[in-house]
This record gives sequence, structure tokens and C-alpha cells, in this order.
Amino acid sequence: MSLILYGHPFSSYCQKVLIPLYENGIEFEFRHLSPDQPRNAAEHARLWPLKRMPLLTDGERVVVESSLIVEYLDIRFPGPVKFIPSDPEAALQVRFLDRFFDQYVMSPMQKVVFDALRAPDIRDPHGVDEARGLLDSAYRWIDGELRGREWAASSGFGLAECAAAPALFYADWVHPIPGSCGDLRAYRRRLLERPSFARAVDEARPFRAFFPLGAPDRD
Repeated sequence: MSLILYGHPFSSYCQKVLIPLYENGIEFEFRHLSPDQPRNAAEHARLWPLKRMPLLTDGERVVVESSLIVEYLDIRFPGPVKFIPSDPEAALQVRFLDRFFDQYVMSPMQKVVFDALRAPDIRDPHGVDEARGLLDSAYRWIDGELRGREWAASSGFGLAECAAAPALFYADWVHPIPGSCGDLRAYRRRLLERPSFARAVDEARPFRAFFPLGAPDRD
């Protein structure tokens, strides 16, 4: 098989890449990165010494970083769903929203999660408070942008949703989206109903016990 994805089903950035793979029915081999798969970990470290996931190989070609992997799949394995619009202006909007969800939802969410994994004496409560404040600001902004739209970008389902789905999925566990952000809450529900993301969520269910803040009994 040509395509190999190194990652873990519970990883938000890996789920971001699984969405286009499932949307367009692209065949691939999923090599799990976990303590019980040392060979996969060794291969991954050889291919990318920074040891960050996800990583995609296509024959001899190595592609890292989730947004770039999605764009690579869009170019090399086009399917019914086009994740980057052909129109440059529309593509710019999609890429901005991708960065928005990664930088202002995914990153502060991970700050809170990773802080919970630290020993109590080295935790960063001020940094966690800042992260929660950033999430509040991000929720309010994107809620306004979503008014009257089904998907984040005017061009429709695409790269922005690949970033938004796992970011909002986990962020709502960490720092719940307030009821005042009704459009954002509805958007998150639509993402969970999308078959490609629903499949990624289901495949990650066996690992929910490892969520350091405790996974809620929903979703």
C-alpha cells in the first residue's frame, strides 16, 4: 500500500487528517504510535526526528504537519470533496480558518490538557487561565462568523472543517462552549454528524479513559 499514516486515533491532529482520508475513500495503512508498537515508533522517529504526529508517507515521500498533509491529499488523491478551493480568494479564507482553529482553539485546549498531565508542583495556573480566556474569545468570534452558514467558509466543507472538528470536539470537553454561542454549538453538532468525523470519533472511543481531565459521558 502506498500511503501510510503514523499517528494515534485519539490525537486531535491525527483526526484532522483522517477526515479527508475517509471523506474521499482514500486507501491507507494506519500505523499506531503507542507504547505497545515500538517498531512503529522507531520508524516514525527515523522519518521525522522531531517525533510529532501525524506523519504521512507516500512511497518514498514524507509529509508532515496536518494542514500540509490535507493539502497534499487534495492534490495527489482528489475526490468528491475538494478541501482547498481552486479560487485563490476562497482558498485564502479556508487557510485562514484552518489557522484560526489550530492556533486559537486547538492550541489553548491543548495547553489546559497538557498542564493537567504535569506534576502539581510544576503546573501553570496563570497560563491555563489565559488559555481559557483565549477559548472564550475564539468561541465568541467564530460564533458570529458562522451566522447563516452551514460550514465555516463560504466555499463549503473543506480544510477548515478538518481543523474545526477535532479542535471543537475536545475544546468543549475542556472548556464548554457557552449556551450564548448557539451557532457554534450547532456547528459542532453538524461536525459530529458528518460520517467521516463520526468514524474518527468512534475509532477513538476505546482511549477515552486516558483523557487527563476525564471524558464526559456524551458525544
